[in-house]
Amino acid sequence: MRLGEKNRPSLVLSGGGIKAAAFHIGVCLALREKGFKFAGGSHNVVQQDFSDNAMTFKTYVGSSAGSVISTFLAAGYSIDSIIDAFTRGAGLGPVPRSRSDSSFLRPLSYRDIFSLNLPKHKSSFTFPRLFRKRPIVSGGLEVLLKSGFKVNGVFSTRNLEKYLRENVFPQNDFKALGVQLYIVATQLNHSRKVVFGPYEETTKTKDVKYSNYATVSQAVAASASLPPFFAPYGIKNNKGKEIQFFDGEIRDTLSTHVAAEHGSDLVISSYSIQPYHYNKEAGSLHEFGMPAIFNQALYQVVQQKIERHIKHQQDLTAIIHAIQGYLRQAEVEEEHIQKVIEVVTSRTKFNPKVSYIYIHPSPQDYEMFFYDHFSLNPKILAHIVRIGFKSAMAALRHHKI
Repeated sequence: MRLGEKNRPSLVLSGGGIKAAAFHIGVCLALREKGFKFAGGSHNVVQQDFSDNAMTFKTYVGSSAGSVISTFLAAGYSIDSIIDAFTRGAGLGPVPRSRSDSSFLRPLSYRDIFSLNLPKHKSSFTFPRLFRKRPIVSGGLEVLLKSGFKVNGVFSTRNLEKYLRENVFPQNDFKALGVQLYIVATQLNHSRKVVFGPYEETTKTKDVKYSNYATVSQAVAASASLPPFFAPYGIKNNKGKEIQFFDGEIRDTLSTHVAAEHGSDLVISSYSIQPYHYNKEAGSLHEFGMPAIFNQALYQVVQQKIERHIKHQQDLTAIIHAIQGYLRQAEVEEEHIQKVIEVVTSRTKFNPKVSYIYIHPSPQDYEMFFYDHFSLNPKILAHIVRIGFKSAMAALRHHKI
């Protein structure tokens, strides 16, 4: 596959905390090294500065931490500006109080990421409220924990929403962007994935709702609400009813279908999840205690979902090629072959014209597994960025420009 032959590339970024954000930044640096451009900003800016579609990202899909990086790119901030924002947020160098330079992105600090989950009206908060609601069923250790622990999250993403609203998006509207931005979240009180974007109206299927009633900052705050650390985030729909949302990775780790559904012919997806593979230098995970074992269990579940997703795409591609080959060998007219393929792609909702590239850490980068998900330590972030860059270059080397 020649990357330069694709006219509508898209970038899909998954979640995983600050660690994932740093990995995505490294991936973006590698993509820029390969000749890709990142369009962003208003309609006028995109039309003026990014008229060439070849190897130019104009569609971004983000979940959780990936939604933050996707939003920065869609708003028109450069990779260097994003790196600078994280670097200064980590406490390196003075932070200017105001900057007239439009490329300047205010530093992203711990205060912007971690806001204690306290009620808006402190007078309404009393400790017994945490224990007030009784469980529906009784008996067992789980019920004991449920009855005595009613906090819905230690932190809130309210400060992140405020940061984006006040510093990144003056208009805070999906439709004001000259590119396509889609933010994925999960509806708390329903088994449905929600995609926020520049839709004219809200529509839904059995599994997915395509919603138009959130601002960009609200959508990101909802997508980044990772349980149990961050409380669900409420957004009022078009009827004024508040609906609770949380992490966009719960239903699908990779929402590549969103990019394909909106016209992309090349989907480049970056995810930072990679289970630990035994390394003599690090040793066995059972020596590191419960946090490492829990992360390994979670990573294995996520990786299994991703591998099934990728294998499903590969199987459908092989099936379509097999059908085409057999019918052509049987000398069936091309018109009928195309109709058969159209039926198959329509039933499977799979577009064989869309190419996919998946970028993730190598199992040999075992340090990536042990890094904290929410650290702004500059040395750690720099190392993760390098891992992201190296991983992307390894994945892209098989494809010609």
